[in-house]
Amino acid sequence: MKGRRRERKRGKKERKREKRLGMPAQLAVGTGAERAVPPQLRALSYGCQLAGAALPGPAGLPGGLLAASAQLSSCRTALRLFDDLAMLRHSCSYGLGPEGEDALVRGLSVLCNVANQLFYPCEHLAWAADVGVVRAAPQKWWARSTALWGCALLLGILRSLRILFQLRRELSQHKCSTSPQRQQQLRAQVKAELLSILMDTADLSNAIHWLPPGFLWAGRFPPWLVGLLGTISSLIGIYQASRGANSEAA
Repeated sequence: MKGRRRERKRGKKERKREKRLGMPAQLAVGTGAERAVPPQLRALSYGCQLAGAALPGPAGLPGGLLAASAQLSSCRTALRLFDDLAMLRHSCSYGLGPEGEDALVRGLSVLCNVANQLFYPCEHLAWAADVGVVRAAPQKWWARSTALWGCALLLGILRSLRILFQLRRELSQHKCSTSPQRQQQLRAQVKAELLSILMDTADLSNAIHWLPPGFLWAGRFPPWLVGLLGTISSLIGIYQASRGANSEAA
């Protein structure tokens, strides 16, 4: 009985420590710009672009793969028309963040949620202007939505770096006093944050490429590189989603 009580107390302390570091019990997947889009569809879209651009010849199979990629991209844009409410629920549920969470992590998370929330109406207007539903300059709204997406990705990277710094500091400071199970959890969280940084960096590289020419490397990526970065990001997203599902099942 005493051993069980000690384990419960230790578990409560660890959960409090996780809240202070701003780490949820499980990895949140799909909190960015594509909540209604299955990660498999995203991976297929970028995979087709990568294969179509890498294969020789513009006609035949390469051309068909590039056309399929364009169609799948349009499908993803249409599916994101239903993401506003899901993102709003997420933003409202997070609010200004838990009181015990790190202040910098809370601030970055709130700004990231705002950028993601503003992304959707801008993209919807760009899409509506493209199909002729509203009279507007679609390129301006596409540029605004891409800039907001890029800002959200950059804020997400900074947030992950902050959490990563806190995790590494806890691992070094409490190496002897921390239980082996807790150390394993911290290492798993470090791995998750590193993957999030890699995923967001790949997406941010593409987001900058899609901005109007003149900003950094905007418009300079070849199609195969866009497909490669998108495929890497999508595969990481699929891996994170599967890990999240496994943790829920456990």
